[in-house]
Amino acid sequence: MEIDKRHIAVQVWANLCRFLLGALFIFSGFVKAVDPLGSFYKIQDYLTAFGMISWFPFYLPLLGGIALSAIEFSVGVFLFLGIYRKVASAWALLLMAVMTPLTLYLALTDPVSDCGCFGDAWILTNWQTFGKNVVLLIAAVSVFRWQDRLVRFITPKMEWMISMYTFLFVFILSFYCLENLPILDFRPYRIGANIKAGMEIPEGVKPSVVETLFIMEKDGKRREFTVDNYPDSTWTLVKTRLVVKEKGYEPPIHDFFMTSLDTWEDITDSVLSDKGYTFLLVAHRIEAADDSNIDLINEIYDYSVEHGYGFYALTASPENEIELWRDKTGAEYPFCEADEIMLKTMIRSNPGLLLIKDGTILNKWSDNRLPDEYMLTDSLDKLELGKQKQESDWRTIGYVLLWFILPLLMVLCADVLLVRRRGRQQQKQS
Repeated sequence: MEIDKRHIAVQVWANLCRFLLGALFIFSGFVKAVDPLGSFYKIQDYLTAFGMISWFPFYLPLLGGIALSAIEFSVGVFLFLGIYRKVASAWALLLMAVMTPLTLYLALTDPVSDCGCFGDAWILTNWQTFGKNVVLLIAAVSVFRWQDRLVRFITPKMEWMISMYTFLFVFILSFYCLENLPILDFRPYRIGANIKAGMEIPEGVKPSVVETLFIMEKDGKRREFTVDNYPDSTWTLVKTRLVVKEKGYEPPIHDFFMTSLDTWEDITDSVLSDKGYTFLLVAHRIEAADDSNIDLINEIYDYSVEHGYGFYALTASPENEIELWRDKTGAEYPFCEADEIMLKTMIRSNPGLLLIKDGTILNKWSDNRLPDEYMLTDSLDKLELGKQKQESDWRTIGYVLLWFILPLLMVLCADVLLVRRRGRQQQKQS
């Protein structure tokens, strides 16, 4: 009797750990899959912090991020359904055995602000991440130790179908979001967000003290300058960066600024307070931006000039790269200097286009989905394009679940009605 109770307790514990691991791996893999460029940027941050960024070709971190999301999502599904138990439990243990000491190192040294394990959907501090991983490591060890106690929901004959569809689903989702934009936007620059409101600090709260540093170059030497000691025109701007001098309350949007490269004036407030429409062409690194649709971008700029709308290109690239872009593309629109991390956060496309009005983001387009002359047939106030795009995260999640869960339910029904029935008939005949 004592052995039976112990057996039941171990089975309950193993399956509780299995469901915990499965749920978190599915969530982690999914939020990475809908934002593959976000995972790419985070892996770049890791490689830069460890001094390894030059070791790999630029595309490898992107493929690595997509592969990691596929592995996490698939392992989560396998654990949840109790299929490929040996493989799934081994992968879960391997991932946690790698990530737990890594996050301990991150917590101790703080080379990056957060591990990015849940993308922008759920941001944890490095110590919170380490604590979470300790719990998951215990769960992974338990699942691996008692993998034979995991309850199976699908028969072995149908495992291949589930695994094939899971991999296919997560890869299609990743590449769709890479080609377009993330179907779920967890960042503060989502459609419908007001940038001015996102920058506000509640009354009585002490804000962080942030300073803008300008990295300038002259005669092959680089120096950092502040606004107070900005040098003369013999220096060339390389890039800017924001430094937090004193930690305090940080609003959701705390690094948005636009500095005109023509006048070197801060035009942030004037752009965000404009009651009319403004197009923002975002290219965090103009030298790496896709120029295949540059004619369309120039047409949008001509359209904005014709109708009196603002149009600004935001980049963190140095002036010489901007001049090369102008020479190559014939761009006549004005350029503004902005923070690179902020630009990467604004839109997951290089370049990407935003439409704002009175500081509110009305729409966003990737480089592959820019509006053309067939859409820009009149002034924006008369077009659907000029209205805020209506998006619902819950509806999007519902569609995604429908596309993934419905086929799984069909397989489960086929498994119950056909495979298991056939198995029972064979047992009776024998």
